[in-house]
Amino acid sequence: MTDESTALRNAARTVHLPGDDGYDAARTGWSLAKDLRPAAVAEPENAAEVAAVVRAAATAGLRVAPQGTGHNSNPLSDLSGSVLLKTSRMNAIRIDPDTRTARAEAGAVWLPIAELAGKYKLAALHGSSPDTGVIGYNLGGGISWYARSQGLAVNKVTAVEMVLADGGFVRADADHDPDLFWAVRGASANFGVVTAVEFALLELESAYAGMLAFDLALAPRVLPRWLEWTAGAPESATTSYRHMQMPPLEAVPEPIRGRRLVVIDGAVLEDDAEAERILAPLREFGPEIDTFGRMPAAALPRIHMDPEQPTPGGGRGGLLDNLPVEAAGKLLSVAGPDTLSPLVAVTELRHLGGALSRRPSGGGALSSLDGEFEMITGGFVMGEAKEPTYAACDVVMGSLAAYSRGKTYLPFQHAKADPSAAFDEVTLQRLRQLRASVDPRGLLQANHEI
Repeated sequence: MTDESTALRNAARTVHLPGDDGYDAARTGWSLAKDLRPAAVAEPENAAEVAAVVRAAATAGLRVAPQGTGHNSNPLSDLSGSVLLKTSRMNAIRIDPDTRTARAEAGAVWLPIAELAGKYKLAALHGSSPDTGVIGYNLGGGISWYARSQGLAVNKVTAVEMVLADGGFVRADADHDPDLFWAVRGASANFGVVTAVEFALLELESAYAGMLAFDLALAPRVLPRWLEWTAGAPESATTSYRHMQMPPLEAVPEPIRGRRLVVIDGAVLEDDAEAERILAPLREFGPEIDTFGRMPAAALPRIHMDPEQPTPGGGRGGLLDNLPVEAAGKLLSVAGPDTLSPLVAVTELRHLGGALSRRPSGGGALSSLDGEFEMITGGFVMGEAKEPTYAACDVVMGSLAAYSRGKTYLPFQHAKADPSAAFDEVTLQRLRQLRASVDPRGLLQANHEI
């Protein structure tokens, strides 16, 4: 064993090298579609071990690829010359009900935070998956069920603790290392290994939320109605529209098992009577399933029915401009009842706009989204199905290409993306200059590198 290997093994309590018994399990992230084969896998338990791993990797001539859960690991480049630094063992969370803030370590996921915050009648701007990592989601942007009224979750971040490429520890906020604080809010892993984040919570005990489900045969009626409805929807309503092909698995509830469905889900931050009035046009076609109603805020991480176990998923995503009702026909021509490829498990439109389109003062590198909708397509991309599935997703995305702004939201991008599609020219230049100053050797390897 070389001195470098010994230093790596000693850097953290748990380090796996190729050939070790635990290496294969440790290198596997949430996305089973990405076969990561790093030079080593380190699982630190605290910030001191993170710093030791970073220093040992630098000495060994290796890069460092931070990973919380691995939900968005598909874009990662070859890791044969990198240490996969998994922070899943660093999962402590804390809620301060007096200041209405939360602190989460790098391995924390959303459901425990939502549940703990709920005990104090507070809510976080979590995403649609209960087991998504708090760090990657928060610092990548964060589109919550409250997004149209509250904006991106990243704008609620008040402080970031991180280990830099030289192994030094920094706590960045608006008053300390403000340039770094600006950069990590949108491009975090390019600048350091984030070990903890602090963010503000909402005073919110419950929301009118849930889903409507229709047979896919009704898509030619439901999709135009939803598009028409979004044009006048208040900012208090944040919804998603999906065509879903449910797998024929026992884990899927019987009413929807093996079915092809239209699903509209989301939340309305109004009293029950007003929320029902707002949603009434979407209920006119008689959904088979209607779960919309008053529910605890802590229950919202599960309304989207995202899988809660590792999945070989992948797909495409992009931001779209306003979609007129006639856009429905274009999408249905490739993703309708008679045209949807069996390889495309999900075709989704998320309604954006509202506060998501407004840049708050003091925001970071990413503080708003340049689009009225986010389009997402996905399927299972392992083995021989990988290329055909991506090709089928490309066909679906292409149907609405005329409405594309040429911009992308990186957390929903499962392939390498041009950073100029995620950041404007001035922002990208500033990010690159700052990265050159804090990581001149390019030690850090982010999912989406700038």
